[in-house]
Amino acid sequence: MNKSEIVAIVADQVNLTRKDAELAIDSFLEAICDGLSKGDKVVVSGFGTFEVRTRIARSGRNPRTGEEIVIPGQKTPCFKAGKLLKDAVKD
Repeated sequence: MNKSEIVAIVADQVNLTRKDAELAIDSFLEAICDGLSKGDKVVVSGFGTFEVRTRIARSGRNPRTGEEIVIPGQKTPCFKAGKLLKDAVKD
């Protein structure tokens, strides 16, 4: 399923035009991105939690030369599924 399919489903279920449904979905995704960029945890009850986790720097090897390199730490977005989502997928 892609974004346009989601927009069509939302438009049909809520009796909105596709343009309004796309605007609502874009606003929702932008709100999640804004919250994560500020370092906040975004919780959607029953669906899941979005948060930013920090990966620590670590050492690795260049597979071509075998030389040891340092892989820098970085921040990455993570998602943890909520109970309702987990239960929906199990069935």
